[in-house]
Amino acid sequence: MDKPKEKCGIFGVYGKGLEAARYTYFGLFALQHRGQESSGIAASNGKVIKSHKGKGLVPQVYTEKNLQKLKGYIAIGHNRYSTSGGSSSEHNQPVSSENDIISLAHNGNLPSTVSLKKFLSALGIYTNGNNDSELMYMLIKYYLVKKYPIEKAILEALPLFKGAFCLVIMTKDKLIAVRDPFGIRPLSIGRLNNGFVVSSETCALDTINATYLRDVKPGEMVVIDKKGITSYMFAPSQEKLDVFEFIYFARPDSMLLGKRVYNVRRNLGKELAKECPIDADVVIPVPDSAIPAAIGYAQTLNLPFEYGLVKNRYIGRTFIMPEQHLRERAVQMKLNPIKEVIEGKRVILIDDSIVRGTTLKKLVEMVKKAGAKEIHLLSSCPPVRFPDFYGIDTPNQKNLIASRKTISQIKKHMKATSVYYLSYPGMIRATGLSENVFCTSCFTGDYPIDIGANAKLVNGIKNKGKNAFQNGKKERIAVLISNKGIGSNLKAIIDARKQNKIKASIDLVISDKEDALGLNHARENKIPFVIKALKNKNKREEYGKKLGELLNKSNITIAVLAGFTTILPNSYFNSFKGITINIHPGLIPDEKKKTFIFPDGTKAPWNQGLITENAVSNFLKFKYAGSTIHLATHEADFGPVLTRKIIKTKPNDNVNTLYLRLKKEEHKGLIESIKKLTDR
Repeated sequence: MDKPKEKCGIFGVYGKGLEAARYTYFGLFALQHRGQESSGIAASNGKVIKSHKGKGLVPQVYTEKNLQKLKGYIAIGHNRYSTSGGSSSEHNQPVSSENDIISLAHNGNLPSTVSLKKFLSALGIYTNGNNDSELMYMLIKYYLVKKYPIEKAILEALPLFKGAFCLVIMTKDKLIAVRDPFGIRPLSIGRLNNGFVVSSETCALDTINATYLRDVKPGEMVVIDKKGITSYMFAPSQEKLDVFEFIYFARPDSMLLGKRVYNVRRNLGKELAKECPIDADVVIPVPDSAIPAAIGYAQTLNLPFEYGLVKNRYIGRTFIMPEQHLRERAVQMKLNPIKEVIEGKRVILIDDSIVRGTTLKKLVEMVKKAGAKEIHLLSSCPPVRFPDFYGIDTPNQKNLIASRKTISQIKKHMKATSVYYLSYPGMIRATGLSENVFCTSCFTGDYPIDIGANAKLVNGIKNKGKNAFQNGKKERIAVLISNKGIGSNLKAIIDARKQNKIKASIDLVISDKEDALGLNHARENKIPFVIKALKNKNKREEYGKKLGELLNKSNITIAVLAGFTTILPNSYFNSFKGITINIHPGLIPDEKKKTFIFPDGTKAPWNQGLITENAVSNFLKFKYAGSTIHLATHEADFGPVLTRKIIKTKPNDNVNTLYLRLKKEEHKGLIESIKKLTDR
């Protein structure tokens, strides 16, 4: 059919006692609409990863015997249309090899892999013939082989992933979900018994009776293991969900951005009725995705609604190519008109979109042959004038009918009585959401993520996009302080900004104590500040949520915990859309079960849970002392390390002298860490 195709659907399950592969099979079955080229499942029992992949629909790829071999409590799955690299079975996902240490499934597309390929080539890794998903897998696996923990391996690799991506990644004992900073494709988290599920759409959660928890945020990495869920914000959230998910791709029973897809599609029809009211005898949808819009249109104008076209729902995907004269009748093989509904009537034919126009032209001809008196062709979205580069199989711009013909020319080409499109504002109104949360590049030519050299192939482009790890403007910092010090961390950030060492503005200071000395630095430099004290310990979760909302409202992208004494609850991390970094007076290891080693081979103290004075005192027992700047997470004093600073202790050191020397290095590390986050 003449439709753009969503290239992939991904699914993942983690849960002790669960038949993860079997649940993944049914999840992929529910996501079949997102990919019909091939399917694959990888599963782990905690010791070894095994996989099964093949071309075809989900029921064609797996047998009971296949599923029985995929034993384990962790599994990821993938349905695929051909992406970069072609439709060869060697590109089937999940990407992994037998007895591998990692398996990866990807929904989306990297418009440019030049930097990624160059980096891999510099490491001596051969990349010819590999598609974007395989390149991502290769880089993450490289870091794993170098003994990086999976969390750090992914975080190291992410800045080279320039494009749209939702990933489910599996090691032998962990399930990880990652969503690009713009959130172009949807990705949801659900709970299943004592385990968790990750899915491209919520409809697949319903299929296996999982409970929807939340969406993976744009710019978030979620790690699921025996401890539960840990969230890492690796980049500020800049929500830009592809609006085509509402128009065509997602199943109507799925939820996106808190909205039921079916209701939005019906609203598209209602808006179309307001803009293009036509006096006709019957409203007929092109099944299936246009049905809700046709219902909304008919209800608004009080016109009869009929299923005048019957879809062959069992034709599926076949690898038996029909002979030529049957191939030319592909439309008739999938859709057949009911003559009694159409004959002698003025017909309004509603489709969700008009892409190439080839199929619809044949469909108009078919309806005309069934005896239609008039045929008014309506699209429940605006003209598609620009190709997609973020994971949708849309044709080259020259093959998009609206990019080369006016509406009157399209009407003539289709041989329809009239042709109407829903307006762009009408489409946005139908969603009930702000235009700012959507990627609308197919209609506007405004690409949020850099499309690289593809920009040269597109006429009338409005914006070729930016690196997904950049805001396109300076990052906005909030510094959270307390009264346990003189505010030297805040001053170090202010001085670095004045000296242009960091490309960020300091927009807000928050203190949990009114007598914090750091507030004087805020006053002197005219930085807005707020006193946000936790007055009732029983309301910590409410406090955390409001603190996150305050940062979001202030458009803060990076929050720096600079001696902030209030322990932040989970509600803060769930609420705040940006990155939080913490300064810890100890040496945090890369993995919780490990210990950082000093240059002399001794084990460095983590100092987890210690206040600064006690932590510094603890270092007096060692030849070295140090501090860590890291991404803050739900776990206190732990998270991916940005910078470590280490100094030698002196025989005559006391707490004060060591603290002052350590603080100097800590300030350097803090500025280095902010630069890492703002210079990407």
